[in-house]
Amino acid sequence: MSYFLVLGAGMIGVSTALELQSRGHVVTLVDRRAPGQETSFGNAGVIQAEAAEPYALPRDLPTLLKYALGRSNDVTWSVSGVLRMAPALWSYFRHSAPARHRRIAQVYTQLTRCATEDHAPLIMAAGADNLIIREGMTLVYRDVRALDAAAREAERMRQSYGVSSRVLDTGALKAEEPALTGEPAGAIHMLQSWSCSDPGGLTAAYAELFRQRGGRIVEADALTLSREGSSWNVYGPDGGVSGEQVVVALGPWSPELLRRFGIRISMIYKRGYHAHYHAPRALRRPMLDTDCGIVAASMRGGLRLSSGAALVDLGAVPLPRQLGYGATKIGELFETGPRIDEPQWTGTRPCMPDMLPVVGPAPGLSNMWLNFGHGHHGFTLGPTSARVLADAISGDSNDLIASLALSDR
Repeated sequence: MSYFLVLGAGMIGVSTALELQSRGHVVTLVDRRAPGQETSFGNAGVIQAEAAEPYALPRDLPTLLKYALGRSNDVTWSVSGVLRMAPALWSYFRHSAPARHRRIAQVYTQLTRCATEDHAPLIMAAGADNLIIREGMTLVYRDVRALDAAAREAERMRQSYGVSSRVLDTGALKAEEPALTGEPAGAIHMLQSWSCSDPGGLTAAYAELFRQRGGRIVEADALTLSREGSSWNVYGPDGGVSGEQVVVALGPWSPELLRRFGIRISMIYKRGYHAHYHAPRALRRPMLDTDCGIVAASMRGGLRLSSGAALVDLGAVPLPRQLGYGATKIGELFETGPRIDEPQWTGTRPCMPDMLPVVGPAPGLSNMWLNFGHGHHGFTLGPTSARVLADAISGDSNDLIASLALSDR
């Protein structure tokens, strides 16, 4: 048994705290805010068990030019953001080469294929089954040729990874989604993913389960982390809290903390935005409008529209133009209703250039462990990467653990 501090109370940190607790450790969960209030609060709420391959950076010139010229709503960028991330983006480009990407996917699929299975016992124990929809996810296409290409890609994913899906033509799609009023060409229904009507609420429910099982949740600033002898310490309004071992699960803020301990992390920051709408009819399952890069999902707080990626500095001023354009476009498919008046939410996906999360020991620092960099799938991979990290802490060794360790990257 060890005394652990887990820094970060998003889905990754809360899942890590629960997993370590289940293995007999005494765990304190530390964050500056209540659990589930950062990126885990505002994502699209999909547990993507079908996401066998991480998102690669396109390498074809037409797509790159479209991004560069601002003609895609999937990706936007700022000059300062791209310049600051240029080395990481170049590394991302190289790792996206087909042969490298295939090797990376062989590791990645070992994580995502376990996602729903690893979430399931926590969902039940936390009493949160009412938040979960097991209906998959729909990828909608407006162009017949694009739908045909997507169908071929779906078949490749089935043959390569066992990812299950089905093709829906216009009539079948509208029969299953009565809210649709537009006439898209059809859709690919990804069957294995689950979705959540309140991602922040699920994270908070997991945190409450951790507390009920004897865990401690403390408000403190993780960036105050220091080492005094054999103890790791952080400080907050109520004083200090310490542990023998520490896990850094701070998502996009992890590099800032680790820099103070001599560890340099190259990370790509993909900002996203969401907004809620008073839609007159709920969607059966989350829907990605592939034409404008917007995910629509019916949530407890209303219809949530979530944007694609903005490559901007971590602290950049919010400019949610992707969201505004996407809301107009997706309104061609179904009635979104009026926007709910609320503060504009932003969150940042912490993406590693090699598309794999960092899970394992901190190089050169005893009793510090890392669990961050899950990109678009932190909500998906919380329990799974927590299990892998706990195995590494227990001294296990296998190819998956080695592939995710920072020292081998």
